[in-house]
Amino acid sequence: MLLIPATTRKRPGTVQNPQLNGPFLVTPAGTPRARALGIPFGGTPGQWNAITDVPGVEVGYHTIIAGDSVRTGVTGIHPRGRAGSLDPVAAGFFSQNGNGEMTGASWVEESGTCSLPIAITNTHAVGIAHAGIIAWAVRSFPELGDDWALPVAGETWDGYLNDINGHRITEQDCIDALDRATSGPLAEGSVGGGTGMICYGFKGGNGTSSRLVSHAGTEYTVGVFVQANFGSREELVLAGRPLGQLLADDDPVGDDSGVPPGAGSVIAIVITDAPLLPHQCKALARRVTLGLARTGTTGSHSSGDLFLACSTANPGGFSPYSPAQPRPYDQLAFVPWDAINPLFTAVVQGVEEAVANALCAGEEMTGRAGHRVPGLPRDRVAGFFRAGDAG
Repeated sequence: MLLIPATTRKRPGTVQNPQLNGPFLVTPAGTPRARALGIPFGGTPGQWNAITDVPGVEVGYHTIIAGDSVRTGVTGIHPRGRAGSLDPVAAGFFSQNGNGEMTGASWVEESGTCSLPIAITNTHAVGIAHAGIIAWAVRSFPELGDDWALPVAGETWDGYLNDINGHRITEQDCIDALDRATSGPLAEGSVGGGTGMICYGFKGGNGTSSRLVSHAGTEYTVGVFVQANFGSREELVLAGRPLGQLLADDDPVGDDSGVPPGAGSVIAIVITDAPLLPHQCKALARRVTLGLARTGTTGSHSSGDLFLACSTANPGGFSPYSPAQPRPYDQLAFVPWDAINPLFTAVVQGVEEAVANALCAGEEMTGRAGHRVPGLPRDRVAGFFRAGDAG
């Protein structure tokens, strides 16, 4: 895994032409991203076209590839950065289809907040990731003492490529992912929790994107991160083109009668520095469904599609009650409801591109039981978008 040092960002005025700025077009490993294939997307991305464009957000990975059957890992996300982990963010949760797990969701629904880092891993390790977050927090913040914690850990199923019952994920793996978190451009595809994931019958995994939105003279960023592991081949659509039908050949996952159509799941994390109330965050989380729909999925019954949206604005605004420093009232700033539509648009555009980036980064992988998953044929896809070429 390539770690990129945190970068210094100036706001506003740092955004360059996305067709000329390298981080838009390739991952840190040099793999082409969706824009490099000529796939058009709406909106204006941030500096890295990643969730880390939101000031303070840090992302880290721990990847495990061993032998013929271990293809898994953990992704860690710090919404306020490591130092701000105890300061809750406004948050909202939405489930498009509940065949999945996101721990802490009931507390997000109850309190409208999320604190501590977020982890994403495979289905049978979600409890371990939850425990790993707590272990990391107790080590990092001794002042927590014996206080309770309900962190968010999400999962998608990597059992086609990975020995998911092999108990390869440990608490230390989660701690390592959280410790490695950084700002800047992000690796995509088969890293961290996305290592063994499949999307539309191609190698999937992690994808990210961002959009800039202005309100009342201030520029804000909406960042999206997906662990993409969903969809049947024939469903795939990018920028309105039915790529799944054009790329119907070489579909070993779809040809496997033991895998339910569209099985897998998708976790989406949306983070913005725009000031929002908790139920506005929930409204952003609901818009993830529209971004996914642009890529063709109809939301399989066998897929767990769970989304969390957070606002890092109003620091300290949701701090826990302290008898030593009682606060009779709190006060929050928020974008008015009648001005929120550009943020909805940013989520939809960002999710579509994040899924496309996950697909573009995916390389062919063989794993458990000799199962093989092809990578998206990038040259063919680029050809479809050149001069209106339809195939």
